[in-house]
Amino acid sequence: MHASSLLTLLTTLPAAMACLGYTGGVPKATGTKSLSAPQYLKKGQVFDAKWVRYDRGVKCSGQSEGGEKDAVFVLEDGATLRNVVIGANQKEGVHCLGACNLEFVWFEDVCEDAISIKGSGTANIIGGDANDYGKVYRSCGNCKGNSKCKRSVHMEGVTAVNGGELIGINTNLGDKATYSNNCYPKTQCQGYNGCDKSNGECEPSKAGKC
Repeated sequence: MHASSLLTLLTTLPAAMACLGYTGGVPKATGTKSLSAPQYLKKGQVFDAKWVRYDRGVKCSGQSEGGEKDAVFVLEDGATLRNVVIGANQKEGVHCLGACNLEFVWFEDVCEDAISIKGSGTANIIGGDANDYGKVYRSCGNCKGNSKCKRSVHMEGVTAVNGGELIGINTNLGDKATYSNNCYPKTQCQGYNGCDKSNGECEPSKAGKC
């Protein structure tokens, strides 16, 4: 299904519905590319994957923490990724090093977090779907320099199935989240007490809902 068709669907569904995310499942991939290393999108680059499935050719290792080297895509500040299926054979999904835009990005099976932002900026996430997820979006909970990062996220029209938290942000560090028309089974926005590894090893803890 093309982005124009999805946009039409999202705007014509009845307003009385609890959510306006697309519920037809992951689109059929037009092909598959297994990457030996992350694919980097340069600052301001727009990449339309044309519904190709991208993965890393490795099985998920559960909820264990990976890193940038394990991601499928790494987006530099201001980059845009659209119309792509992230396959199940991967560990770290998409990493944003700053502000980023994700439009109709579909995750067949999220390993831990589908989308992680590591630097400062706003992540705009429009449409798409995530299956079997811990979190769809997570603001890095313990990155070095966290205390100096200003992050926000806007998520709209995302469908999430069989998982926990749609959005996770560090409320104690001033992270902000806005969201609308998402479909999710449990928690839409979970706050965390983030920490800064520059001050020594640490792990974030849960705070209230956001």
